[in-house]
Amino acid sequence: MATHDVERESMEFDVLIVGAGPAGLSTACKLAQLNQEQGKDLQICVIEKGSEVGAHILSGAVFEPRALTELFPDWKERGAPLNTPVTRDDIFMFGNAEKASKLPNFMVPKTFHNEGNYIVSMGNVCRWLASQAEELGVEVFPGFAAASVIYGDNNEVCGVLTGDMGVGADGEPKDGYMPGMELRAKYTIFAEGCRGHLGKELIEHYQLDKDSTVQHYAIGFKEIWDIPVEQHEEGVVVHSTGYPLKDEASGGGYLYHAENGQVFLGLIIDLNYTNPHLNPFAEFQKFKQHPQIRKVLENGKRVSYGARAIAKGGFYSLPKMTMPGAVLVGCDAGTLNFAKIKGNHTAMKSGMLAAETVFAALSGENYGADLKEYTEAFKDSWLYDELYRSRNFGPVVHKWGTWLGGAYNTLDQNFFGGKLPFTIKDTKADHEGMQLAKDAKTIDYPKPDNKISFDRNSSVYLSNTNHEEDQPCHLQLADKDIPIQVNLPKFDEPAQRYCPAGVYEVVTADSGEQRFQINAQNCIHCKTCDIKDPSQNIRWVTPEGTGGPTYPNM
Repeated sequence: MATHDVERESMEFDVLIVGAGPAGLSTACKLAQLNQEQGKDLQICVIEKGSEVGAHILSGAVFEPRALTELFPDWKERGAPLNTPVTRDDIFMFGNAEKASKLPNFMVPKTFHNEGNYIVSMGNVCRWLASQAEELGVEVFPGFAAASVIYGDNNEVCGVLTGDMGVGADGEPKDGYMPGMELRAKYTIFAEGCRGHLGKELIEHYQLDKDSTVQHYAIGFKEIWDIPVEQHEEGVVVHSTGYPLKDEASGGGYLYHAENGQVFLGLIIDLNYTNPHLNPFAEFQKFKQHPQIRKVLENGKRVSYGARAIAKGGFYSLPKMTMPGAVLVGCDAGTLNFAKIKGNHTAMKSGMLAAETVFAALSGENYGADLKEYTEAFKDSWLYDELYRSRNFGPVVHKWGTWLGGAYNTLDQNFFGGKLPFTIKDTKADHEGMQLAKDAKTIDYPKPDNKISFDRNSSVYLSNTNHEEDQPCHLQLADKDIPIQVNLPKFDEPAQRYCPAGVYEVVTADSGEQRFQINAQNCIHCKTCDIKDPSQNIRWVTPEGTGGPTYPNM
C-alpha cells in the first residue's frame, strides 16, 4: 500500500501556525487577542513537531522584552518567566588559549549592551506563551510535524499535511500505521525557526529570495551547568571574541549567569568557514578550557547540551515574506538581529505584525491572498528600523574579518546609530569556497578531560534525543555516491566534523571499502548539514512527530 494513496482526515481552521516558537506563539496570541476584542470566532491552531512546546527550543538567551511588553503589557503579573535582569556586561578579547583582555565600553558596539534585558530560558518562555495562547482559545498541538505544503488550484498555500506515523524504513506501513492529516486554513503562518524545511521549500517555490542576497548562518552551541555558589554572579552577561576562532572562523562565545545557580554558555561559529578540517563541536570544547571560562565551570556539573543553526544574514538576506495564502515569520524568514545577537524579540514582532495583517484580511473576507499589506506594516515598524540599522554588521565581519569589521561596527553603531551611508553585502553562500582538504591546515584537537570538555556521544545523551528507529531516514541524500566519491577525496567529508551530534560517519570495512553511515537517531535538528554540505547533497526533512531532542529549559 502506498502511503500517499490512503484516505486522510481533514481539519479546517481560519489560521494555521506551523511552529510553537516565539514567532508562532506570538502570532497566535495576537490573533486571539484581536479575535476577542472584535467579537469574532476565528479558529486558530498551532502545531509543533516537538514532543511538547519548548522541546526543540534552544537559545542563549538574553531577552529584550520590547515585543513581549507590546503583546502582554502585564507580563510580570501574568508570571512570565523573566526572573533574572542583566546586572552587568563583560566583553572579553581572548588573545590565545590563556590570555584575556576585558574591553572598555567605548570599544564595544552599543548593541552588545543589555541594560533592561533578562537572562531567560526561551524554552520556558515558549511554554508560558503557549499557556497564554490556550487561555485565549488557541488550539496548540505538540507532536504534529508538518511534512508538506498543500497547494491549491491557483498556486496558493492551503495548509499543510502532517507526517505519517508508523511507516517503516522501507517506506511500507507497519502495524499501527496512522496516515497524516490534512490541516487546511484560510491563511497559514510558517514559524519553523531557522532553515525550516517548509520555509525553504516555499522560498524556492515562490522565488521569494530573488531580490535578496543569500542567507548566512552560524551554528550555536549551548550547555547548562550547575556551578558552585561562590562562582555564580546572577545577572552577569559575558561575551567573548578571539580564541578559539581567531584564525579559522569568525564567531564568539557567551556565558550567562542565570537563576538557580546555573550558567548558560556556548560558542557561535559562522558557517562560512573554509577549512574542512575544522570541527565546531571540538572548538566549543576548547572554548570551555579557556581560564576565563574554566574558572566558572570548575567543580560544576553539566546538565544539558544542544546546538542549533542561526540565520544571521540580516536585512539584505530577508526574502519576501508573503505569498498567496501564507506568511513567513521569525527565523523562518531570517529576522534575527545579529548586531545584538538576539532574534527572539524580532521574531515575536514579526509574528505580531503577521497576526494584525491576517486578522484584517479575514475580517474583510479576503482569503488566500498574497498579503502585501504585511510588507508595508513591516516597513513601518521598529523591527524594520532595527534590522536596517544593523544591515552591514554581519557582511563587514565576513568580508573584513573580526578586527577591522569589529572596528567598523563599533563606529557605525556607537557614533552613527547604524546609519553610515554604505551598503556592504556578502553574496557568497556559506557552503561555497571550502578549501580542498589537501591544501587546508590540519587541526589537532585535544582529547576531552570529561570534567570540562566532553565527547559528542555523551553530549547528545544530555539532549534527550530520540527517534523511532524503524522509519524512513529524514536526512536525505540527493545522490548517495557523493559523500564517498566527491566529498571524501576533496574535503575529507566534512559532515563527520560539522555535525554537532555525530550523525555522519565514514566507516571502513575489513576489505578497505568505505561507506557513508547516517546515524539519524542522533539528530538534534540543528539543520547544519542542510546548510554546510559543500555539494548541497543533504536535505533535512521532518521525521515522525515527537522525534528529536527534548530540551528541558534551553
